Amino acid sequence: MAKQPAFPYLGLFLTLSLCSCTPRAAFDSSVYESFLQCLKENTSPQDQISDLVYSQSNLSYTSVLEAYIRNARFNVSTTSKPLVIVTPKQVAHVHASVVCTKKVGYQLKIRSGGHDFEGISYVSDTPFFILDMSNLRSVEIDIKDESGWVQAGATLGELYHKIWQNSKVHSFPAGVCPTVGVGGHLSGGGYGNMLRKYGLSVDHVVDAQIVDVNGKLLDRKAMGEDLFWAVRGGGGASFGVIISYRIKLVPIPETVTVFRVERYVDQDNATDVAYKWQLVAPKTDENLFMRMLIQPVTSKAKKGEKTIRVTVIAQYLGYANSLLALLGKEFPELGLTKEDCLETDWIHSVVWWANYDIGTSPDVLLDRNPNSANFLKRKSDYVQNPISKDGLEWLWSRMLELGKTGLVFNSYGGKMDQIPASDTPFPHRAGNLFKIQYSVNWEEPGSEADKKYINQIRRLYSYTTPFVSKNPRSAYLNYRDLDIGVMGPGKNNYDEGKVYGYKYFKGNFDRLVKVKTAVDPENFFRNEQSIPTQSRHSSDVRSHSRCTIPVLVKLFVLLHACLG
Repeated sequence: MAKQPAFPYLGLFLTLSLCSCTPRAAFDSSVYESFLQCLKENTSPQDQISDLVYSQSNLSYTSVLEAYIRNARFNVSTTSKPLVIVTPKQVAHVHASVVCTKKVGYQLKIRSGGHDFEGISYVSDTPFFILDMSNLRSVEIDIKDESGWVQAGATLGELYHKIWQNSKVHSFPAGVCPTVGVGGHLSGGGYGNMLRKYGLSVDHVVDAQIVDVNGKLLDRKAMGEDLFWAVRGGGGASFGVIISYRIKLVPIPETVTVFRVERYVDQDNATDVAYKWQLVAPKTDENLFMRMLIQPVTSKAKKGEKTIRVTVIAQYLGYANSLLALLGKEFPELGLTKEDCLETDWIHSVVWWANYDIGTSPDVLLDRNPNSANFLKRKSDYVQNPISKDGLEWLWSRMLELGKTGLVFNSYGGKMDQIPASDTPFPHRAGNLFKIQYSVNWEEPGSEADKKYINQIRRLYSYTTPFVSKNPRSAYLNYRDLDIGVMGPGKNNYDEGKVYGYKYFKGNFDRLVKVKTAVDPENFFRNEQSIPTQSRHSSDVRSHSRCTIPVLVKLFVLLHACLG
């Protein structure tokens, strides 16, 4: 009989240990204590560091974690949870968090408090901490210079409110949802209802502050133009921790006009409206932005049946009479009337776009705590040629078969046609008529409901293939969609990264890779769709692994003891 080795499971154990360094509960407390001690060593003695750090045993841990989870799919018991949440109140705390997370060898997820459709900022398949930036949310406006500094943890609502407090004829071109976080919105590009007049949010960012992989605070001059270019549309979380952006404000008239018009396929000329919208919305006066919603709804005309509702929601930087004259000539199919139009000032138009009644106090924009989070899934596409009426009617039929998923068409043109695709990492400029957002929400919890509705939106996405951009089929970074490709857990793989990278960034992807390689060569700042480093081979590069030899020895001793 062959002699048994002294340690029969050593080979298997070492193989498993080297391939998968998952955390063990027995080590959680020691990692936490090491991390906490490191934070104290890297901050001022007067800082109450323990008040900024929440371990899983902290009574407030759950409420802090859930405060900025906007997708209920990622708020269930089976969702991976961070070992620690850090809530910095000053830049020094961010510095210490980066340095100390690297020291203990965990992944650091950065959450600025916005929507994050796929939960990338607070979910991971590898052991991780969260750096929650919601306390760093100051907004400073300098009207004389027509500029401002806004920290990453602020919301768009807080930014708009602060601008309004300082001026009634200035604004900033960004999103229409006030609870979106500034950090993610601007680092991914950012757009809103002044897109055609002023372009993207990042087209009006003139400086930034970022904490790099070494814990250093850098402004535009210190970081250099390549990194400054990258964090204006390339996703800041791949390169460091965005602290704040310096923005340039834009002028707006004292009066703007908004309207919302609904048409139904089974009783109106909704298909004609949808077709003509594609011809008019991207080409009309750049002061006019028209969004179109396509939704399967219950018919008002035929009880018990479903139909398609086409809704045009718009903002015009000017008076209603001018708007009526413009659309009466260019878009008579819409049938816009004076009664459809609401004239108001800019800040109340912001409130209106957030689905509040005209006249509601702008203070509502300061509410950063929505009542609940929806179960949801989003996807995106770009359209470069109008969809024919036959094509639209075919889509209507498919949408009615599926039952719930809707489409949001956002018109391009105007300023977007005038800015080169390479000016920022966001490449989707000239040549696109409009962007599609696929949208489905549901209320039923559970894996079966998740599967049902996610499959539904994926099927609609497959149906639209003939109508959208190709080679690559493009996508918008801020509408995160893990369906289009992911980086495997613990990997730093160029080939995997380019699958989603070219869809988000097209020809700008390789420049982003070069910047990433220069500023974060060991890939500390990473997530499921982050920018990889320059390495073009397919091997798995595990950055900052916690599986050091001493740890392996301890684990082996424990395992051997358990096996007797």
